[in-house]
Amino acid sequence: MGLKKTFFAEEILDWRRNQLNIGGRLEDLDWLLDIGGGLEWASLQKIKIFQDKDKLYELSLSLEDLSFIWSRHLKENIPLQHLLGRCPWRDFELEVTPFALIPRQETELLIDLALEKVDNSFCGRWADMGTGSGALAIALARSLPDWFGHAIDCSQDALLLAEKNLNRLAVNSKVDFNLGSWWEPIKDYWGTFDLVVANPPYIPSELMKGLHPVVRDHEPHLALCGGQDGMESFREISIGAMKALAPNGWLLFEHHHDQSERALNYLIKLGFRQVSSENDLAGIKRFAIARRP
Repeated sequence: MGLKKTFFAEEILDWRRNQLNIGGRLEDLDWLLDIGGGLEWASLQKIKIFQDKDKLYELSLSLEDLSFIWSRHLKENIPLQHLLGRCPWRDFELEVTPFALIPRQETELLIDLALEKVDNSFCGRWADMGTGSGALAIALARSLPDWFGHAIDCSQDALLLAEKNLNRLAVNSKVDFNLGSWWEPIKDYWGTFDLVVANPPYIPSELMKGLHPVVRDHEPHLALCGGQDGMESFREISIGAMKALAPNGWLLFEHHHDQSERALNYLIKLGFRQVSSENDLAGIKRFAIARRP
């Protein structure tokens, strides 16, 4: 591994061009420069348009180290997040491992939508169904510090990761970590939840083989596959929510790009009110929202 960590802007630009000639996506390489090398996006833009061409930049990792990581990513299809062991999400950074799904940028919107629905002036109770790395739970704990929270997952390894992340990032949080399948481990609190969020497995089983190897071969299928139609977990959580939510409590889901109509119709059939959808960053209907009457 290389020791030199200070480079001229022109060196960085040449390195970037050479790596792209080997292969890979531009946005992934720039992400590696940012998160792995510590070269912020604004600085990279200046380098790209040949401003401060002779300026020196100090990187967190040497270009040789970054080349090694990029090469492994290309050759072995390992996610860059796994190679670095971390991933930025909202206003914090998470430790990530192969035991939990890597948090996606579009899922950040689920938190914004949830916070629009609740009144932070009272002490409520929330749940994050299938917490994984703890991204949603941490965001809620930080945004609703006076509330009581529950992070649920059926994977012990994922739950330990979530707890580790929350202990490092959340302040004065009151969060219980519950091992088990969906509602069962928090049965004692049924009828008291004011807010429930979920990013459950929603990829139809027949599409799993067609996923990019970076996802298919390195992220847990337990967190990806939603059964034959991709909506098995959605239905199970929705049915249980009618008992677990408090009156007027909110339920918010992320789902697959083509599941919106089916999701909304199912929630209406169950008796939910104020059922609606919201778009993701690409303008695709990605989130379902409903309220218990």
